[in-house]
Amino acid sequence: MRLRTCRSADASRHWTDIRLRMFCRRDMYMVSSHRAPHLFHRATFILGALFFLAGTAPPALADSASLAPQTKIRLTIVQWMQSRGQYERWDALGGEYRVSDDGTVFLPFLGSLSVGNRTDTDLTNEIGKRLQEKIGLVQPPAVTIEILEYPPIYVVGDVTTPGQYSFRPGLTVLQSLAMSGGPRRAKDEQQTHSIQIVGELREIDHSILRSTARLARLQAEMDGAQEIIFDQATGADQQFAAGIFNEERIIFRARANALERQARAFTELRDLLTTEISTLEEKLTGADDNIKSVEDQLVSVKSLVQKGLTISSRQMDLERLLTTYRSDKLDLLTAVMRGRQAVSETTRNLEGLYDARRSEVATEAQSERASLDQFKLKRETLQKLLIADLGSNDGVKNLVEDLPLTFSVTRRSDGQINQIEASETTTLAPGDVVRVAQPHILDNSPQADTAPSFESQTLADRAGQ
Repeated sequence: MRLRTCRSADASRHWTDIRLRMFCRRDMYMVSSHRAPHLFHRATFILGALFFLAGTAPPALADSASLAPQTKIRLTIVQWMQSRGQYERWDALGGEYRVSDDGTVFLPFLGSLSVGNRTDTDLTNEIGKRLQEKIGLVQPPAVTIEILEYPPIYVVGDVTTPGQYSFRPGLTVLQSLAMSGGPRRAKDEQQTHSIQIVGELREIDHSILRSTARLARLQAEMDGAQEIIFDQATGADQQFAAGIFNEERIIFRARANALERQARAFTELRDLLTTEISTLEEKLTGADDNIKSVEDQLVSVKSLVQKGLTISSRQMDLERLLTTYRSDKLDLLTAVMRGRQAVSETTRNLEGLYDARRSEVATEAQSERASLDQFKLKRETLQKLLIADLGSNDGVKNLVEDLPLTFSVTRRSDGQINQIEASETTTLAPGDVVRVAQPHILDNSPQADTAPSFESQTLADRAGQ
């Protein structure tokens, strides 16, 4: 009986739940039927807005081309929420990504996804299908891919400004040539090279002028002359030469004054020592007279002592005085010898001063002559190069204005680098390397004369002066 009562209660609750669900479904159906027109218009408006945004967004994978490595993309995932009556964007999975060098993109929740050799439809369908399988959705979400940034292209070869440039869809080889400043011109290169040579020639001429002035100053120092005799400069460098000559005169006077001061110091020291020696020699003469006088007195005293006419202490005092005089004489002789030695050393230093200066000047002159010879040899070489360059410019004038250009494109495809021949209308892909070649850009035309013209020779001579 108790079991039947429980079963009856359970059955009653079961039928109550069924009635409640049916009532709720009826209410929901009525509400949805009442809101159906409003929801339909709202969904239509949202779909229209999405299509409008898709049309104004940056160019996506509109064609069937695959995404190149280092391409920056934006992934957008949208799902229609029927219960809310609106579209919901999945910002957690969408966002900005960059294709790796191996052609893959790592997406949250999905992991690594290969984008190589896939069209936009295949790629978006693959992402939607994976999300449907991972999450367990009834319908896959809407997925769009927008390209934000393409890998750059590189232009190298005979162009004015080779380097890296931004890529845009539909870019051709001719447009990339225009972006890099156009083809490099042989005439401009040779003119630049000629200007550089002329500048180097002027610098060498200035160096030769300095070296020549320095040699003139060194020669005057070796000869002991009072003034320097310079070779007068010709041409437009007279003012520059005057400055160089003035600098060498200042150096000449400074070195001469320094040598004169040192020589004067040694000479004055030698004269002082000579005077001191003369004084010592006079003292020696007085010492000899004193010694002779004491010796004479000592002889007389000895005679008197022997005769008993004087005391012996008188003799002892004279002997002691004689010893003192003789000791003083020895000191004077030693001082004279030291003075003469100092005079000899001073004379040797004075002569060594001039010898050292002459040796120093000779060494500097030898080094300066070697430098001057190198400058002259370099100037001669540059003059020949300038003559050849100017003669080449005469031939370049006969070249056609538009030299033939050849193009080649280096492109990475399926992990391999391929080089293909291209033309001006070849469409480029992101990451391409465009190589521009201009055959015989520095060669003269067959009609050009290989010998330098008279004007070229004259200009080279002027540049070398």
